[in-house]
Amino acid sequence: MSKKNRRQTDSFTVSFLDVASCGFGAMIILLMITKSSAPVPIDPSEVVPEATVSELQEELFTIRGETRILNSELNAKQEQLSAIDQLIARLRRDLSDVEGRFNASNQLSEEDTDEVGRLTIARQTLTEEMQRLLANNTTPENNAIGGVPVDSEYIIFIIDTSGSMYNTPGNWDKMLEVIDNTLDVYPEVKGIQVMNDMGDFMFNSYRNQWIPDTPSRRNQIISTLRTWQPYSNSSPVEGVTKAVDTFYSPDKKISIYVLGDDFQPGGSIQNVLRTIDRINVEDANGNRLVRIHGIGFPTIFTGPPRFRQSVYRYTNLMRELTQRNGGTFVGLNGFQ
Repeated sequence: MSKKNRRQTDSFTVSFLDVASCGFGAMIILLMITKSSAPVPIDPSEVVPEATVSELQEELFTIRGETRILNSELNAKQEQLSAIDQLIARLRRDLSDVEGRFNASNQLSEEDTDEVGRLTIARQTLTEEMQRLLANNTTPENNAIGGVPVDSEYIIFIIDTSGSMYNTPGNWDKMLEVIDNTLDVYPEVKGIQVMNDMGDFMFNSYRNQWIPDTPSRRNQIISTLRTWQPYSNSSPVEGVTKAVDTFYSPDKKISIYVLGDDFQPGGSIQNVLRTIDRINVEDANGNRLVRIHGIGFPTIFTGPPRFRQSVYRYTNLMRELTQRNGGTFVGLNGFQ
């Protein structure tokens, strides 16, 4: 055999062996893959019979039905509980009204029950200058308006401007009459101021200062009051506190007149009294230099009884406040 033929045979022999080797290797790989992914037999115990599924569905339907029944019963109980809560709330309001009337009646002395609204005259020594002023003017013999002494050099009106005061027929006119009468009885003072129960001043030009007492200024006060109605929360606390805190002075005789009809729930009467005690301090003789008077209007009594608790609160507050601060509380029983 020639060299050329031998070279061709060798090349053919090597190529065949390569092909044979690759095919054999592929078969081995296929066998390995097939063996590693052989199917796993399913455990018969894991198969849920069709009958068991049906039973579970029936149990589920039963539970859902019982849930609806329980929800219905729960809603009925909640409605009953709501009705009971409303009844308890009404009973508590009724009880509060009764307690308010009882407390108010207990604070009335035998002398007060003889004539509703009659006052005992509070006593305060007249200063030498007030004696001089009163000597030159014609005044009532007892120097009082409705039992309230006229012995101060400065006066402040604190007026409840809420809807119950302003809109009740006849009430606002009565309030104007009370202020007009009070100004008439005071022959001459060194200063006047008018605020509402929130502490808002009627005349911003005289904010935090005294209004000079002149006939034209008094007329202007009454005229402005006819249509003056700033916002009010039906509580005299803010106005009284601001008046005392702003105008208190140890060298001045000051009288504050609070005109209102109620004190809404929410505020603490004791906190108010403590605040006024702190800022309206006593002098060396134990007298408060700012005298506080109160006048109550019966507007709330024209409405439903459930609103009267605020009247009793106002009465209790003003009685205690005026008593502690050398003043008198007047409770009006009508608009005439």
